[in-house]
Amino acid sequence: QALPAVEIVPGNEIYDYESKYTAGMSQYLVPAPLEPEQASRLAEIAVQVQHTLRLGSYGRIDFRLDERDGSFSCLEANSLPGLTATSLVPKSAGAAGISFPELCERIALSAVRGQSAAAARA
Repeated sequence: QALPAVEIVPGNEIYDYESKYTAGMSQYLVPAPLEPEQASRLAEIAVQVQHTLRLGSYGRIDFRLDERDGSFSCLEANSLPGLTATSLVPKSAGAAGISFPELCERIALSAVRGQSAAAARA
């Protein structure tokens, strides 16, 4: 399941260490202000990347939006994104109505299902 996209508005000129890890230094717009078609397409691409790279129970796929033509460029796939107060995955989950404890439970159950499926294939 793709969670809502997050737009990062850094407090500094670029999204540097200070902007990322100092509470209040950046704004996080969740869900990102995208057209419905853009949000849907981005979610579709993110899920495809997650499956193609076999990232397992959860991950975070980072994109940039080209405002000239509306296309997305994949920057990176994070196979083990943070789950802290300043992390993006919990912010996105919260926007989808998923509490932090529920998010952790979903991740754990997904990991267990993935291991069970892998054992069955072996």
